[in-house]
Amino acid sequence: MAKEKTGKEIFDTYIAPSLKEARKRMTKDTNNFLFEIDDRYIDMGIKIRDRKLTYMVKTYGCQGNLADSEKICGIMDALKYTEVDKEEKADVIFFNTCAIRENAENRIYGELGRLKNLKKRNRDLLIALCGCMPQEEVTIKRINESFPQVDIVFGTHNIHKIPELLYKAYKSNNNVFEVMSIEGDIVEGMPQKRISDIKAWVDIMYGCDEFCTYCIVPYTRGKERSRRPEAIINEVKELVEKGYKEITLLGQNVNAYGKDFVDIKYSFANLLEDLAKTNIPRIRYTTSHPRDLDKDTMDVMGKYENIMPHLHLPVQSGSDKILKKMNRKYTKEIYLEKINYLKKQVPGLALTTDIIVGFPYEDEDDYNETLDLVRKADFEGAYTFIYSPRAGTPAATYEQIDEDVSKARLLKLNELINEGFAKGNKRFENSVVEVLVDGFSDKNPEMLCGYTKHNKLVNFEGDVSLIGKFVNVYIDKAYTWHLHGTLKSDALQK
Repeated sequence: MAKEKTGKEIFDTYIAPSLKEARKRMTKDTNNFLFEIDDRYIDMGIKIRDRKLTYMVKTYGCQGNLADSEKICGIMDALKYTEVDKEEKADVIFFNTCAIRENAENRIYGELGRLKNLKKRNRDLLIALCGCMPQEEVTIKRINESFPQVDIVFGTHNIHKIPELLYKAYKSNNNVFEVMSIEGDIVEGMPQKRISDIKAWVDIMYGCDEFCTYCIVPYTRGKERSRRPEAIINEVKELVEKGYKEITLLGQNVNAYGKDFVDIKYSFANLLEDLAKTNIPRIRYTTSHPRDLDKDTMDVMGKYENIMPHLHLPVQSGSDKILKKMNRKYTKEIYLEKINYLKKQVPGLALTTDIIVGFPYEDEDDYNETLDLVRKADFEGAYTFIYSPRAGTPAATYEQIDEDVSKARLLKLNELINEGFAKGNKRFENSVVEVLVDGFSDKNPEMLCGYTKHNKLVNFEGDVSLIGKFVNVYIDKAYTWHLHGTLKSDALQK
C-alpha cells in the first residue's frame, strides 16, 4: 500500500499563488460554468462521520466578502450541514478573509492562533481559510509554517470547489491547499443563503484591472470579468418575485461592467437601466471608480426614481501628484467635474467617499489639496485611512511617511469629514423621509431602524410588524451619525 503523503510533502508539490503571474492580464475569454454538486458529497457527515455535521462562517472585509459568505453558506446547506453560531458547536469553521490592510490580516492570524486549543479539544474540527488572504504568496507560506491547525486553504476563485475540498480533507487527514493563481472565471448557479429577506447583494462582475499602486485587490480577485446581463436580470426578477425591496450591485469596479464583453456592446448604464425596469423598489451599487463613471451612467441615475440618490465614489486624494503616484488615472479637476455633473442630474445627491492619508511622498501641500477637495465636494461621509503598505504592491517599495505625521493628518481630516456628515444629515431635519425598515437598532433594541433613499440611518419607535416595509418618518433631530424620527400617522406606504 502506498504511503500517505505528509502535510509538508503535499505543500511542497502545491503551486502557490504568484503576484507576478497575477499582474498579467491576458485576452482570453472568460469561461462561464454552471455549479453542480456531485451526489457523493451530499450528506458527507453521515457518510464519513456517521452523523449530521455543522458549520460556521466568520466574515471579514467588504460587501464582496459578505456576498461570498452567502454562497459558502448556500453550498454548505446544500451539502446538508447545519449552520451554528458558536465555534464550540461547529464541525467546520470558515474564515472568509480580507487582505486590503495589514491590520485586518493580523486580526485573522490572531483568531487562527486562538483556535489552536479548540482544535486540540476537537480533533474532528476542520478550520478553513478562504477569501482574499490566501491569494497572497506570503499568506500561504505563513499558514504552512506557523498554523498547522488550518486544514483547508482556498481562494476567491474556487468557492465552488468547497464540496471537493471538504471531501479531500476528510479522506486524507491532511491539509488541503488549493488556491487558483488564475485570472478567474464565472460560476453561475451557486446556491446562496442570503442574510436578509429584505435587501440583497447582487454580484455583477468580479476582479479589477485598475492596479492602483497601493491595492492588493487586482491580485487577489483576478481580472475584470462581467456576468452575462441576462443572468443578472433574471436574478433580480426572482428577487422581486420573492418580495425583496432593495438590491446592491457589487463589483470591485462596477462602472467597468461590460467592458470585457467581446460579442455584445452592453455597458453598466445599460444594465442599470434594464434593472430599473424590473420594478425592484430600490437599487444601489458599489464600488465605483471615478475614471469609469461616465455620463451615460449618471444620466440613467437621474432618470429612474428607484435608483437611489446616493453614490460612494472613492477619491483617495485631492492631490494630482499623489493621484498619479497611486495610478488612479484622473485628476482632482476631473473628479470635481464628474460629481458636479452628477449632482445636476440627481438633485440632492448624497455623496460619500474613501480617502487615504500618509501615502508615500504626500507633503503638506498635497494634504491641503485633499482638504480643499473635501470642502468643494460636500461629502456627506467618508471612510478614511492611514496608508497601509501591502507586500507585492508597487507603493510598498516607495519612501514611507512618518506615522505620527499621518495620524495627525487623519485626525484633522476626520474633523472636516464629520462636519460634512452632520451637515448632510441636518438637511433632512423637520422633513418627512421614506425609510425601509431593517430591524431593531443596535444601540437601542426598543427602537426600529432603517435607511432613507440617501442612505441615512434613521432610528424611531415602531412595531415589529413594520420590519421589511417602507414607512414615512418625520425627522425631528439630526445627529452626526444618524437621524431620529417619529412615525407619521399615515406612516405605512401602500
